[in-house]
Amino acid sequence: MRQLRAASACLLLAAAICGAISDSVPGRPPLTLGGYRVLAADLHVHSFPLSAATLAPWDVVIEARHQGLDVITLTAHNMVAPGKVARWFSRRIGGPTVLVGEEVHAPRYHLIAAGIDTPISWRSSAADAVRETHRQGGVAIAAHPTAEFWAGWNGAIELLDGTEVLHPSAWISQGAAENLREFYHRAGAAPIGSSDYRGLSLIGACRTYVFALDNSEQGILEAIRAHRTLVFDGDRVYGDAALQALAAGNLPERLPERGSLSRASGILGIAGLLGAICCGFRPTSA
Repeated sequence: MRQLRAASACLLLAAAICGAISDSVPGRPPLTLGGYRVLAADLHVHSFPLSAATLAPWDVVIEARHQGLDVITLTAHNMVAPGKVARWFSRRIGGPTVLVGEEVHAPRYHLIAAGIDTPISWRSSAADAVRETHRQGGVAIAAHPTAEFWAGWNGAIELLDGTEVLHPSAWISQGAAENLREFYHRAGAAPIGSSDYRGLSLIGACRTYVFALDNSEQGILEAIRAHRTLVFDGDRVYGDAALQALAAGNLPERLPERGSLSRASGILGIAGLLGAICCGFRPTSA
């Protein structure tokens, strides 16, 4: 039993070491194409509280940095406080640029309001919510606009700055993927790829490449308003043809897979945990 305990402890320690090494922050120089700073962004991520997420705002910032993201928008449901906490923390650790945001979670539409300062009421119509986003200097992005939400966007679709053309729901349902593409073509807004991250998947699994003049909050917002974004979805690329030409061969169309150290960390951790559980079960004497 002692040998099993020792072996389990060694496996867990090895898992922790492999995990720490594989989670090191990727070192990559800033990418500039055609005079634009190209920024990898995930503009729809959640943290607790009140967003059915598992990570705190500061943990989301750290995870975003590990995944090589330059920009995130923290989008708690109908509140902005988590985004402000994340922005404060990220500025102090030199993390990604954080746009304070909100997912306006209304019955008939969901709106990503990025770059705002005060909450927008979910009781507002979609058009009024977009106008309030603009009044605060932010950008308005339709969140996962599948067919069930289309009626809610009547009178507001032409006001949008961006729309999610790629979202994890598109990988689950072909119908959802077609809905997102159709809404994008109708809106004529900037293409946005977002993960709707809640701590259980991969932040940045769906991402947006923003062609900004700099990596400031205002520079990013200006680029989205000007529709200078690209989204890669397998063999499809959404966005301006000139930007696609600049990006050809310079941007990863697919995200890197988990490395061998990351896989080893998971295997060692499971083996060590199973050993520790076995150590905890002792037969009782009669």
